[in-house]
Amino acid sequence: MKIYRAYKFRLYPTEKQRILIHKTFGCSRFVYNYYLNYQKENGVQKSFNLCKDLKELEKSHEYLKEIDSCSLRCAIFDLEDGFNNFFAKRSGYPNFKSKFNRQSYRTSCMRSTYKGNEYSNIELDLLTRFIKLPKLGNVKIRGYRNKERIEGRIVNATISRETTNKYYVSVLVEKNLLVEKVIPTSIVGIDLGIKDLVITSDGVKYSNDKILMKYEKRLKRLQRKLSRQIKGSKNYLKTKEKMARIYAKIKNYRKHYLNEIANEIVDEHDIIVTENLLVKDMFKEKKKAFNKSLLDASISKLCSLIEWKSKIKGKFYYKINTYYPSSQVCCHCGYKNSKLKDLSIREYDCPSCGVHNDRDINASLNILFEGLKLHYNLANVV
Repeated sequence: MKIYRAYKFRLYPTEKQRILIHKTFGCSRFVYNYYLNYQKENGVQKSFNLCKDLKELEKSHEYLKEIDSCSLRCAIFDLEDGFNNFFAKRSGYPNFKSKFNRQSYRTSCMRSTYKGNEYSNIELDLLTRFIKLPKLGNVKIRGYRNKERIEGRIVNATISRETTNKYYVSVLVEKNLLVEKVIPTSIVGIDLGIKDLVITSDGVKYSNDKILMKYEKRLKRLQRKLSRQIKGSKNYLKTKEKMARIYAKIKNYRKHYLNEIANEIVDEHDIIVTENLLVKDMFKEKKKAFNKSLLDASISKLCSLIEWKSKIKGKFYYKINTYYPSSQVCCHCGYKNSKLKDLSIREYDCPSCGVHNDRDINASLNILFEGLKLHYNLANVV
């Protein structure tokens, strides 16, 4: 199975490299905005024609020749992807890029052979902690300390500068992965929630740390301070950077926590079953506090991680029907209690069999049973 995997490293450019990176950001943004405006006036064209026109643009704008030429073509390809997504109704109409947001550019990996030796414009060395990038040369990196090398063929690299003034490079690698489906010996049903993020059919509960709530007061204070400052002033930019650092801390903590949960679940079980939640629909007609907690939980991200990790490890992952009433059905006798639509009821005694049920664990057991049906139905079809 061919897969694409990205490895993100922290970049530590020298002053000279930093200036060139910023020039590349500006030139890539200029080319993107120039051809977006051009296509608004003259109609949408293919990237092949725009790349031919790029040579004429470089003649009239000499500074475009100072930077990596691949990054300019990649900007055109990104614009084409934006229009393709718009026409396929996957996103809105492409917008002009701003220099005040997160900055990035992508460059392709080019290979050649000379006198029997292979050369590449992007090379990664985890032993010396350096990455070779076009025009920049060797740049110091940090990340993936437990790896000595990365297997696979490098496709491209994306250099970015976050709003926290930190530089990163994301290296996309193509690799052939031999995945053999495991013989299932254990299964788990997972109920996803807000109070507890994950409740498994084994009775294990992973709490929702609500990391956004912990930093809410600090963010409110900084947002009020920012609103009183002159836009574009030095103090305004300092406050904005402080806010960006807090948001980065929230993002990194959440990412680490979700990966920890996903790794533990996938490593310990061979069949994983979750609900197919429509998170967008869950925001409708709900209270503001519920919506904030739902956003902070990142349920969709967790499901995506479990699905991806199951795929590369040969495990089985299933999603049951969105409208299956897992919380209302008793897992012991199958009696459906419509009163349990009230989310405030966390524990109850079944009116039919009298068994005392925990709402979430009962739901996860029902999800497990539905997952077993899906697994054996698919096995019989094959």
